Amino acid sequence: MQTYLRLFLLLYAVTCFSQQHELTLVSWNIRDFGKTKSAEELDQIAEIVRDADILAIQEVVAGYGGAQAVARLAAILNRKGSKWDYVISDPTHSSKYVTERYAFIWKTANIKIKNRGALIAALDSKVDREPFAINFYLDQKVLQIVNFHSRPYNQNPQAEIKAISQYLVKAMKGSVIFAGDFNVTNEDPVFNELKSNGFTPALVNQKTTLKKTCTGVDYLNYAIDNIFYSKDLKYLKSGVLDFVLTCDQLEKARKLSDHLPVFFRFSLN
Repeated sequence: MQTYLRLFLLLYAVTCFSQQHELTLVSWNIRDFGKTKSAEELDQIAEIVRDADILAIQEVVAGYGGAQAVARLAAILNRKGSKWDYVISDPTHSSKYVTERYAFIWKTANIKIKNRGALIAALDSKVDREPFAINFYLDQKVLQIVNFHSRPYNQNPQAEIKAISQYLVKAMKGSVIFAGDFNVTNEDPVFNELKSNGFTPALVNQKTTLKKTCTGVDYLNYAIDNIFYSKDLKYLKSGVLDFVLTCDQLEKARKLSDHLPVFFRFSLN
C-alpha cells in the first residue's frame, strides 16, 4: 500500500511540475486602454483572457487613466478564481500623441518576478515607442518577454523591427518571446534575421484586426499581431481569441478594441 502511495505521489508531483511549465501567453493591443473603458467592458476583457497565464497589453494610455485601467482589470481577474499581479511600464519616450505604456498581468501561482521590468533604453533613439522587457521565473527557469507596439504601417515599422531584432539576437539568450502589434505581417523580410536565429512566429498569416464594417460575413482585416518565440521554447498551440464571431457583434466588439488578442501555448524545455 505504501509503495502504491509513494508512486501516486511521485506521478502527481511530475504531472504538477509539467503543468507548471506549460503556459499560455496572450498578447493584445487594447485600443486606447484607459479611462474610456467602462466596468462592463473591463469585465468582458477579463472574461476573454482569464484562461491565460500571462497577458501582455499594448496601447495603455500614458496619461491619467491608463495605469488605473490596468489595476482595475487585474482586480476583476482576481475575483474570477485565480491570483494575478501586474506591472506597468513608464511612458515611452515619444512625442505627445505617440507615447504609450505597456503592461503585463499574470497568474502568480507558479510565476514570479524579481523586478518590475523596464523599457529597453538602448532602443530609445531607434524606435518611436521603445519595447518593454521583463523576466518571469518558473522555479529555476527564466522566461524573457519583450512587449512592443510599432509605428503605423505607412511610417516604416520595418526599421524599428530591424533594430529590435538585432538587439534580441545580440543581447538576449535563452527563452525569449517577442510579442506585440508589429504593423507588418510575419512574412515580411524584416523578420528574416529573427527567423535565421531560431525565432518562429506563433501565428502564420492569421488576420488579427477588425474592419469597421463587415464585408459579407468577413470582419477581419490585417495579420499584424504576432508572437515570435525562440528555439528554447516548445510550441503547443496558438491562435486568436475571436470575441466577435458574427457581423452583428462587430460594432460592440470594436468598443473593446480594433484588434483581436493572439495567444501562444508553450512549454519551457
